Amino acid sequence: MVERKIKFVFGFQRLVPFLGYHHVLMVLILVAIILLALLLAGCSSSSVLIPSIFLINLWYDRSSPTFDPAQVDPSASRAIGNIVGNAALETRVGYFGICVNPDGGSWLCSANASSLAAQIAPDQDPLNLIWVAQTFRESIVFPYLLIIAIILATVVLLLLATFPGYEEEYPDGPSVRRLPSRAVSQISLAIIFVAAIFVLVSVLWQHTASVAAATIAENLGNGSVETGVGVTAMILGWFGFALLIIVTIGLLVMILSMHLVEKLTDAEL
Repeated sequence: MVERKIKFVFGFQRLVPFLGYHHVLMVLILVAIILLALLLAGCSSSSVLIPSIFLINLWYDRSSPTFDPAQVDPSASRAIGNIVGNAALETRVGYFGICVNPDGGSWLCSANASSLAAQIAPDQDPLNLIWVAQTFRESIVFPYLLIIAIILATVVLLLLATFPGYEEEYPDGPSVRRLPSRAVSQISLAIIFVAAIFVLVSVLWQHTASVAAATIAENLGNGSVETGVGVTAMILGWFGFALLIIVTIGLLVMILSMHLVEKLTDAEL
């Protein structure tokens, strides 16, 4: 066991000198792509952890209604409560799917809300929360900016993979690293910046729309329906954006450093 650890340490130490600055940026991009892909995959299946990635969830709950002078008919909340009865269904909305838990047991997930509704008894969803979730997903949720951002980040990942590695200037000589192409670096910077902006717009839209829809649905249910916003989805979105911004700054620093090195080299010549 000790020998394996020693071999791993020495192997890693031999590998470190050959790891370039752009390799770190590639790892950050890869992590960002994985996070954004998980965000898009939320509620697409009943697999482990996937139902926990959602934009908004709605469920039946018996709590004290809120009374306000602006309510024309305060007794409406009591009538809604009588309709809800003992329903305990919860529904969660993702970018490409909806998950339903009718009685606190296992999750049913599908991209087709009609197929989910066919498996639920009328007394389990008296206010048609599945239909409300479908309306929210079809009318408000817009996943295509994230998809474009993932594609752009993948392009930058491939461009960074073309950066030169270590090579020998002459046989048996020391290994040196060539500077990457300035044109490729600038193109990569522009593309990753656009990808970061797309993620920012998508995450802001996701957060604003989810909070607004959750507030309206909860006020309409007033004691019979509770709502929430998916924390995991927010974390995935904001972390993905933060990583892309770090890569953008990293590429900008690299380009400025290359420009400085070229100026110093020209000055010496």
